[in-house]
Amino acid sequence: MTNRTRALFALLLMSLMWGYGWASLKIGVQDAEPFTFAALRTGISAVSLLILLRLMGRPFWPTRIPELVCLALVQTAGLFTLSTSAIAAGSVGRVAFLVYTMPFYTLIFAWPLLGERVRGLQWLAIALAALGLMGLVQPWHLHGSLRGNLLALGAGVAWSVGAIMIKRIQQRAPMDLIALTAWQMVFGAIPMIGLAMVMPEAPINWTPRFIGVLLFTSVIITAIGWLLWTYALSHLEAGTASLATLLSPVIATISAHLHFGERPGGLELGGMACIALALAVLSVHGMRETRRSRAATRD
Repeated sequence: MTNRTRALFALLLMSLMWGYGWASLKIGVQDAEPFTFAALRTGISAVSLLILLRLMGRPFWPTRIPELVCLALVQTAGLFTLSTSAIAAGSVGRVAFLVYTMPFYTLIFAWPLLGERVRGLQWLAIALAALGLMGLVQPWHLHGSLRGNLLALGAGVAWSVGAIMIKRIQQRAPMDLIALTAWQMVFGAIPMIGLAMVMPEAPINWTPRFIGVLLFTSVIITAIGWLLWTYALSHLEAGTASLATLLSPVIATISAHLHFGERPGGLELGGMACIALALAVLSVHGMRETRRSRAATRD
């Protein structure tokens, strides 16, 4: 297979893994409270990535530690804690789609922080995403799912701020992505473990199911999933890679139906469709920009 074919296969596998990972989280929080599960998952993922870093012969010891610590507090501690708490409080499919609104917050925040203006199809994507959010959150009802909705939206915001922080870090001086991810996991796991120790949560129910789910989400979904994502990004256009991630929330919704019998209502399905279409529009815009940039470089 060519590098591009292998990258597409890696991307497909990663999307399937990340999509099913949301159902795995829901299963995990049935035997452990959210803060405890998030801390354990992050700690095991950090160790797995450090081992992977050593095996791959990449630069091991961290540099620019203050930047990594700040990133860890947002993208690791913030994202993982909020998303796990959201799964515990809300439905799998809804939470997955709300978290995957991250690219639209990134667009909005990148304008004042990075000077990247919203233009062209990006405006259409933002409008579709706003409609999708209305259909999923349904602020006119504000029933029991409000907490899960807000936590999921907070996770999406944390993810988008983390993405901008990574872009700034790479603009200052490129850093190995595997090393960056491994050490931000390490630095993020430390406060998460401390928080889990002081939170009044119930003890873990150490069942074979819980151990299996914990290892699956930590090693397979998080550590190996990120490795596949990094490999795909190094061989594919960013727009193509982003388009493939559309599979993840769809797989999350299907797996939630199979495992938990979740059935989205009409408005929820409409909201999911709008967000999926918005992500597709955003990806198409990214691919067009890449082609234009390459054409300008050749000229």
